[in-house]
Amino acid sequence: MRDQSVPRALIILLGIASAVVVLFGVREVASIAGPVVLALVLVIAVSPVRGWLNARKAPVWLQVAVPFLIVVLVLIGMVAILTISVTQLVSLLPTYTDQFERLLDDSERWAAAHGISNDVLNKGLQAFDPGRVLGLAQSLLGSLIGILSALFLIVVLLLAMSLDAPMTSRILTTGEGSQPQLVTALATFGHKTRRYLIVSTVFGLINAILDMIALSLLDVPLPLLWGVLALIANYIPNIGFVIGLLPPAMLALLDGGVQTMLLVIAAYIVINVVTQSFILPKFLGDAVGLSTTMTFISLIVWTFVLGPLGAILAIPLSLLTRALLIDSDPSAKWVQALVSGRLPRG
Repeated sequence: MRDQSVPRALIILLGIASAVVVLFGVREVASIAGPVVLALVLVIAVSPVRGWLNARKAPVWLQVAVPFLIVVLVLIGMVAILTISVTQLVSLLPTYTDQFERLLDDSERWAAAHGISNDVLNKGLQAFDPGRVLGLAQSLLGSLIGILSALFLIVVLLLAMSLDAPMTSRILTTGEGSQPQLVTALATFGHKTRRYLIVSTVFGLINAILDMIALSLLDVPLPLLWGVLALIANYIPNIGFVIGLLPPAMLALLDGGVQTMLLVIAAYIVINVVTQSFILPKFLGDAVGLSTTMTFISLIVWTFVLGPLGAILAIPLSLLTRALLIDSDPSAKWVQALVSGRLPRG
């Protein structure tokens, strides 16, 4: 009997079915999977600190404690800033009810003068009703409380992974003889993830500071909150800029009118174009290794699986998936080219 090869169409269908089952399975445990991935990414981000301490013969406990404390302090600081700022936003929004009513009246008069139906205009403006925004802000505050409860799990995972990091590094080194492709793929994943996070964080901080300065000059309330939002949104590919822009632009409309809103939009666009379009690509280079299409698909898939945290971790999660399924397979060179959007060398 001759061996019959399995039809390629069947392999593809089985692969897609398996991927769907895995993704839905991960989605069911998103409350656990999300913190685990976040802790892993954070440990990878601060691993150069451990390497620097190890090169200087620092005690093992210090190699664990210093990176761990750096991450914990950053997490606690960001959660504290967001909690305080969102609490201020919740108390501030009800004061804009009169401004919203005035804006609605002015818009109706402008629409009547230009022959636009008031019904269409009212439906559009009611979508930005301060009452609805207040409900959204309260929901966000509730989710922050949920993050505080999940913070304990993240900290415990960080501590466990930090304790295991030195031994994990040695195990990966010893595995180069038996599984060189897998070890190389995981090392590349760590390097690319670390470079992506460092460069994105630096430019995110620059964007956030410039946005805060612009909002302060324009007297838009809560510039610190919108600066932190811009920093977080910087990790969300493709649509992060829009997410960071909409809330301060709407608040600028209610607080200072159409002119202030347009100035906020113009400032954000100028800052984003200069940093993200001209400067960032020169520093980031080929760190991500994903085509524009794959980046957008990653955003959709991981947001569906893990929610908002998946949007922030979309690039690291896709890099990990690529390392495990593609880069570790010597026969998958063409798939590497497909997901990276670059022709293979040689």
